[in-house]
Amino acid sequence: MATRKPKNPELAKAVDSLGDAAQHVRAAVLGKIEGVRSAAQAEMAKAKAKALKKTTAAQDRAEGALKKAEDKLHRLIAKAQKSLDAAVKKAEAASAPAKTAVKKAAAKAPAAKKAPAKKTPGRKTAA
Repeated sequence: MATRKPKNPELAKAVDSLGDAAQHVRAAVLGKIEGVRSAAQAEMAKAKAKALKKTTAAQDRAEGALKKAEDKLHRLIAKAQKSLDAAVKKAEAASAPAKTAVKKAAAKAPAAKKAPAKKTPGRKTAA
């Protein structure tokens, strides 16, 4: 919509001045908006970096705790394996005299003779 030009030259000059002032205000506001946007982006980048740092630290703590737990588990498994080996050796040592006694008894007993196998008569085939 076109604006009406006033007939008074002073009013015409005031309208032009107001238009120029509006353009300057617009440029200034856009500059401020850009400044606020860049400041907000910088703050967001700082906050993101801080959050990532905290996340990384928490992850490192969790990984450290997990590694400690795994090491403890490996030590316990090795200890259990040693205990099991010792128990098996002890059981074998305890059963060794019993095994030798069984072998001696078997050697002293006369071997039982097997009965001769019966022969079965062959079949006759019709030819």
